[in-house]
This record gives sequence, C-alpha cells and structure tokens, in this order.
Amino acid sequence: MYELILTTIIFVTFVIYLRNQQLAHEERVGKYLIRIHVNGIRGKSTVTRLIAGVLREAGYRTLAKTTGSAARVIDTDGNDNSIPRRGPANVREQQDIIASWEPFEAEAMVIECMALHPKYQEWAERMIVKSHIGVITNVREDHQDVMGESLADIAASMAHMCPFNGYLITAENNPELVTLLRDKAEERGSKLIVVDPTTVRDEEIARFDYVSFKDNLAIGLAIADLLDIDRETAMNGMVKAKEDVGVLRLQRLSLLDKLVIWANLFAVNDRESMIINMEMLKPHCDRNTIKIGILNNRYDREKRAEQFSDIAAKDLSFDWLITFGAYEDLVTRKLVNNGFPRERIVNLGFSINPTIDQIIEAISSMIPDGYKGLLVGLVNIHTEQAEMMMEFFEGIQSAADRPQISS
Repeated sequence: MYELILTTIIFVTFVIYLRNQQLAHEERVGKYLIRIHVNGIRGKSTVTRLIAGVLREAGYRTLAKTTGSAARVIDTDGNDNSIPRRGPANVREQQDIIASWEPFEAEAMVIECMALHPKYQEWAERMIVKSHIGVITNVREDHQDVMGESLADIAASMAHMCPFNGYLITAENNPELVTLLRDKAEERGSKLIVVDPTTVRDEEIARFDYVSFKDNLAIGLAIADLLDIDRETAMNGMVKAKEDVGVLRLQRLSLLDKLVIWANLFAVNDRESMIINMEMLKPHCDRNTIKIGILNNRYDREKRAEQFSDIAAKDLSFDWLITFGAYEDLVTRKLVNNGFPRERIVNLGFSINPTIDQIIEAISSMIPDGYKGLLVGLVNIHTEQAEMMMEFFEGIQSAADRPQISS
C-alpha cells in the first residue's frame, strides 16, 4: 500500500512539473510578435535562414534555429551558434532552445521543424511553436518509412504542423498536393498561400554567391508581403543571411593538374531535387567534361542507398561513379543490374578506408588529359570519406587564387 501511495505521489508530482514547464514555455512563446515554423523536404534550413534575414533587415530582433545539415541557432545579429548535443536529436530540444533565448528579448522566431512522424509534427506545432505562419517548402519522396509512401501521404504528414488561424505558405505546385494542403489549412482556420517562383527576377537570384532557388526566395518575399516589408528590404536581408552548410556552391580547382568543378550535393537526397540540381549544373559542362558522381551511403540509410543506385544509373548521366561509406557491394550490384558499366564503378568507402590522397588520385585518374571533371557528391553528408573530402575542399581556394595541387 505504501509503495502504491509513493508511486502515485511521484506520478502526480511529475505531471504537475510537466504542466508547469509547459505553462512557462507558453508564456515565453507568447512574447514573440512573429512565430514562423518551417517544414518541407528540401530547402528547410536555407528558407529558415532567408526568412530570418528578411525579419532582421526589417528591424525585428529575430532568432532562428536550423536542424538539417548542421543544427544551428542564428542569433539576433545573424551569427551562427552550434548546438551542443549529448545524444541523438530530440524534438524536445526545441523547448530548451527557446528557453535559452530569454535574455535576447527577441520579437520574432523562425524555427525549422525537426519532427518527421506526423504526431510529433502535430505536437511540435501545438505545444512548442504555436506559429502565426507555417511554411512547407515542397513535397518530395523522402522519409517514406515515417511519413508514408506516396507524395499525398507525405504532404498530409507535413500538414500536421499547419498553424491555427494563421497562414500556410508553400512553393509546392502539384495541384493534388496543393488541394490537400489548402483543405488542411482551411480546416484550421488558416489561409494557404502558394508562391510563384517566376516572380523572382533573374537579377535578384544573381545577387547570391551560391546556387539559389527562386522557390526559396519567393517564400521569403511572400512572408515580407504579409508583414508589409518592402521588396528591397526583404531581398537585402536574404542576400545578407549566412548560407546553410548544405547549399550548393561550386568550387573550381586543380587536382593533380586536372581541372575539377566540385559540387557538394551530399545534402540532396531525393530523386526530383537531384534531377533539378543536375539540370542547374548543365551550363558548367561541355563535350570535354567527365562527370563523376559520389554515392555516399550511411549504415542507417540502406533504403536510400538502394534508391540512389537506381537514380544514378537511370536518371543521371555520370561517366564514373564512386561509392563512399556503407553498402558498397549492394550499391555496386544494383548499379550493374541497372546497366551501369562495372569498370566505371570505383569503391572507396568502408571496404577500402582510403586516405584523402588516394581519393584525389582516383578522381584525377578518371579525367583524361585535355578534359575537365565535374565532381558531384550525392545521397548523404556524414561518412568518414565524405567529411574528409569536404574538409579537404574547404581548405583549398580556387585554382585562380593559389598554385595548383600537383603530384
């Protein structure tokens, strides 16, 4: 009997503690004039940064948090601050982050949704962000094990973070998915705004020193319109915003006397986005360009490894493919079954554990004299080989600014 009473007391005390924590959180969140919750498959981190840039430029004391390629808090001055984690990422992290923001006395917050499961996305919106404006950048095939197999399933899953009595903004233009999102928004008393990327001018996109997408800028401009922020201010803010680690920035360099264009697309891991990105790289290719793809596979992403084995062979036109990380036998087998020549596949992942010099040597050997190489990283960011390569390239300036790297 005593144990039952003690257990009940502990349980009731814990419930009261959680309730007090939630009330304190709601009081903190209620102080923000503008709360924006960013979701989607591609571009969430970049869009979070762009929106925060718009708000800062307009004079709002703004804090932002990204979750994707590298979790960061962007402070009121636009500076990045890393987020220390003792274990795996957890959606409750959002509450702790917001609690730590109190000294900033910020007026606006922009938070990237870090939940995947529909019920956690619902919880993140209802209990944590309570946004005025929700954003779904796009709907792509990814995380099907959690969000559903079809695009409609994925859209319905992400719609769980739609705000109540606010606005939902999207760059998704699939009519079926737009209808689904509009129905969900109306169900919650919110208005769906579908942005038109063609309203972003070429000279505006040219202001960015990395590869930018009109869809993302159109979302930032739509939010500026809602808040009566003029276009010039909004564009200035987006240009000034520090880019996310996952953005595409082309780097031209010389490796063992071979000219190489490096395109880091490790953060792009769905078919549609990959095809779009490869289309954007076409102007950098000519008949003397050897296209080399790196399939970088993590142990916890076996299904993605299989999917990209199909995409790389069927939808993308690479001359050579390199495997990094895990599942090299599986990926190689699938590539060959899809018709990709075995002699054009080079395994440089966990089966070899190569040094960076061995990787660079292999890449250089794929490019004949008189040709240049387009080197594209695909599928995932985090493996030992990919991180080694990114660190290597980050330490190199363009070939025009420093001597060639030669043997």
